[in-house]
Parts: sequence; C-alpha cells; structure tokens
Amino acid sequence: MDVDFLIIGQGLAGSLLAWELIQRGCKVIIVDNGKENASQIAAGLINPITGMRFVKTADVDVLLPATKRCYSDLATFFQQVFYIEKPMLRLFRSPQELQNSLKRLNQPGYQDYINEVHPTEATLSNITTPFGYLQQNQTGYLLTQPLLSRLKTFFIEKNCYRTADFNHRDIQLNPLRWQDISARQIVFCEGYQARENPWFSWLPFQLVKGEILTLQHSTDLPDNIINYGNWLIPLNNQQIRIGATFDRKTLDTLTTESGKRHLLNEVKQVSASLTQSTVIKHQANIRPCTLDKQPFLGYHPRHKQLAIFNGFGAKGSLQIPWYSQQFANALLNNTPIPANIQRYYESYFTA
Repeated sequence: MDVDFLIIGQGLAGSLLAWELIQRGCKVIIVDNGKENASQIAAGLINPITGMRFVKTADVDVLLPATKRCYSDLATFFQQVFYIEKPMLRLFRSPQELQNSLKRLNQPGYQDYINEVHPTEATLSNITTPFGYLQQNQTGYLLTQPLLSRLKTFFIEKNCYRTADFNHRDIQLNPLRWQDISARQIVFCEGYQARENPWFSWLPFQLVKGEILTLQHSTDLPDNIINYGNWLIPLNNQQIRIGATFDRKTLDTLTTESGKRHLLNEVKQVSASLTQSTVIKHQANIRPCTLDKQPFLGYHPRHKQLAIFNGFGAKGSLQIPWYSQQFANALLNNTPIPANIQRYYESYFTA
C-alpha cells in the first residue's frame, strides 16, 4: 500500500495532524496500539494567562483563534461539542499575586483575557478566598477523550487506521517502508514514548508524570474552572475533575496513593465542603514536555523522510491545532517550520 504519510500515534497531536492532512486530500495511515495515552486523560485546559506573574502565553493571540476554529469545525462535522468555553476563577495564594494581577489588569494585550479582580473581602460559594481572586476569560477545556474517540472511528471508516504495537526496527529507510506500507514520510507523534525512538530520543524532552482524580460530591460550587495552583473542572452538578500532580522522577503510568492524598488535601484547603467527596476515577500518564518549553517539529537531520510532531506538554489543547496547520503546510509546500528542531541539530552532530 502506498500512502503520503504514515503517522505514528493517535494522541491529540497525531489525530489533528492526520485530520489536517486528510482535509487537504492526502492519503494517510495512523498506527496506534489502542491503549490509553496522555491525551485521553488530560484535562484539556486552555488558559491564556498563567504563572504567579500572570504572563500571557506566547503567541496566544494567534493560537487561540486557530484553536477555536478547529474545534468548532470538528463539532460541526461530527455534530458534537468538544470544546467547553468556561471562565476561570484564579484564586490568589498570596498578597503578591493580587498585586501582580492588578498590574496586568490595565496593560495592553491583557484586557481580552482578564475580566475583574476581586479583592480579599470577596467571597465565593463554598470556596475559600483569603487573598481574593481573579476572573479570567477565554478559558475552557477540551473533551479530549470523546474527540479522539470520534476521530478514531472516522479514521477507521476511511481505512486510515491500523492497530499495532509499533516497533521502530520494522522501519525500512530506503525505500521508506513499514510492514506492507510504503510512505513518502513517516511522522512520529508518540508522546512520551519518543524517548525510545532511535531517531529522535536525542531531543531534550523533560517528561512529567501527572495524576488526576474525578470526584463525586454534593457541594454547591461555582460553575467555573477554578485554579488554585492545581485546577478544578466542574463536569456537572455532582462531578468534578481535579489535578494535577507534577513528578519528574517516577516516569510511569501507575496511580499512587501519595498522588491521590496530595490532590485531595490541596482541594480540601480550597473547599472544606469537599471533604466528603468520593473518588470515582484515578488516572495517571506522562506529559511530553520539553526543556525549552517549545514543541518539537521538523525532520531528522540525516533522514529527511522521518519527521517528528511532539512535545506539546500541558498546552497541547491550545497549541496543536495551529501547529498542525503550519506543519501540514511545511510537509506539503516546504514552508518554514515553527519550533523547528533544527535548533538542536548541533547537539545531535556533536553527541
């Protein structure tokens, strides 16, 4: 079988890149082992303003419109909503955070994302706000698992999907081939498993394990995403998701009692009413973060028929739609590649 692109991995990166290429008339095959990946359990949060100093995400004024268009187009095609836009309440953890937010409030470029600062005397239903809080706009979350499920069905119906435990040793480089498939290009979208990729493991990934919980509760909470260092997403009147832990040392996908205790202790500091909540789901996976906080896009320095589209970490839901469009342009029209891994070619050749 001859195809234009063989894509390895059906997480959000592989799925949206494949979708983009198929919309442009390309013949694509996606290979995936069908197991749970980091995208499927991710919160899918989109938050343009982050950190203790409330810094606007780089290029968000470009990324966010592309993201909203992408998820809107997918919603129209599948007749199902995948992106939930919901304001975020950022709880201040110190007087300094309150002061930092007040500085941002009137700065150019921030007005579209910061709505109102509520000082220390402000209160929220069943939420502790000792230092006040900030309301952020243009925030929300992606229903990643339903989206990936619908895309998988779409790929199967288009004969674009193959379930397999992919082995890099099965690739033949000249001519480029995997099993019975001859491809013009192979694009690796393997998430954290790129650390085992013999062609791209030299890239400086900085993998992070994260655990999240889904809770059943009976507390009257605001219908907002709540950011308190960790995050809380209201799924409905009785269920919330909370997360996430941050572990660079134990890089496995196993849930832990220590992770669960940490998340429960943190959320109970914010809402004592959640003390009686029940854990109904506990999940863990590994985020493919990178050393310089930029994703990894581009071609292998020696084997141009091999490419990578990876490293989006915790901001994948925001970044991947725009980057998939730009990388599709590069693959098809040889346009410049944003976040090009050429920035690390020197380290590859000197290794």
